[in-house]
Amino acid sequence: MNKFMNMLENVLLPVADKLNNNRYLTALRNGFMVALPLIIFGSIFVVLANLPFLDKLIGEDAYQAYQQALSPASQATLTIMGLFVIMGIGYKMVEQRGGEAIYGAAVSVAAFVVLTPQVLGDTANVIPTSVLGAEGMFLGIFTAFVAAELYQLFVSKDLTIKMPKGVPGAVARSFSALIPISLTLTIFLAVRILFGFTPYDTVQNFIYTIIQAPLTSLGSGLPATIVAVLLIQVFWFFGLHGQIIINSIFDPIWYALNEQNLEAFQSGADVLPNIVTKQFIDTFIVGIGGSGMTLAVLLAIFVVAKSRQLKDLGKLGIGSGIFNVNEPVIFGMPIIMNPLVIIPWLLAPVVVAIVTYTLMSIGFAPRPAGIIVPWTTPALLSGYLATGNKIMGTVMQLINMGIVFIIWLPFLKVMDKQYYESEQKAN
Repeated sequence: MNKFMNMLENVLLPVADKLNNNRYLTALRNGFMVALPLIIFGSIFVVLANLPFLDKLIGEDAYQAYQQALSPASQATLTIMGLFVIMGIGYKMVEQRGGEAIYGAAVSVAAFVVLTPQVLGDTANVIPTSVLGAEGMFLGIFTAFVAAELYQLFVSKDLTIKMPKGVPGAVARSFSALIPISLTLTIFLAVRILFGFTPYDTVQNFIYTIIQAPLTSLGSGLPATIVAVLLIQVFWFFGLHGQIIINSIFDPIWYALNEQNLEAFQSGADVLPNIVTKQFIDTFIVGIGGSGMTLAVLLAIFVVAKSRQLKDLGKLGIGSGIFNVNEPVIFGMPIIMNPLVIIPWLLAPVVVAIVTYTLMSIGFAPRPAGIIVPWTTPALLSGYLATGNKIMGTVMQLINMGIVFIIWLPFLKVMDKQYYESEQKAN
């Protein structure tokens, strides 16, 4: 066991440290955080627009009118969520360098729009909302990275207009940003023109065909999901926030898959296209007490604990655990660097991921509907909401809690026995 832990520490910790401190991944993570309140707002109204049995209560015509009245909430947020992510990334990229962050956001959005074909069918000067959502997510991320870097490069080369003293600060900053922004957008315009001579015609088609579609297909599969879930647990075991590290890499894929499911759900599709989405991870794994699904662990502690240490841990952790905050368990048990818990800590979420994927693939449980449920939503309620108000989403979470409970039970008994005997000797 010690050799195995040393191997994991020597191999994974340096990698995790580099990922955690990588400024591009940091900007990506923080960019999604900028968009998160808007995403949650839109998701709440998707839930309200699809309340169960409402069409039976108020009639079909009234129900359609009700849905149409609420639809702008999701169309103005979820449908174009990529736009908010681009703003956030551009802002955070420039902010990291100490520059005028608002111009990082502005130039990133403008660069993306420059690359975007403004034609929908036979209508010109129209941007399809699809490219502002899942379809354009990857291009938007790359564009924000490059645009922010170019802007900062031109600023660092002092390619700015200096205004005389006495000019208001806002005016001076605007003129200072004029040349860096103009040069940056000129480069993106040249890229757009050049792609018009290629078989792909647009940068969107190129990115989606060459990069996004293959990565999305890979990320939607069970093997990649198992690797992601396992790495989250491994990083946490060594004291690193595994969820933040892995989400920085997988969120663009999971959110794109989420958006596809939301579009299908809103169109009334019988079967949603994806099983693995952002909410597959957040609701059916992490959303059951936090990383490691420790709400079920706390319930197991209440069943088996005789030692004062575990009893106190259960009382301390259950309140926050209901709302998916599990630092009391991670640091109080402790989970970090504790060889007694490494097997259930790594095994339980992987088993849950496999079982959930399998039951959703055969139709026993509903697939996530693309609705972003706030991460503090208690388990059972979150499963219901994330699947579009379906009770089998709650049932799936109950099954997952049962799996974690069973896997952890024998290890908790061993741990509790050790703690109890130590406490008896101390008395």
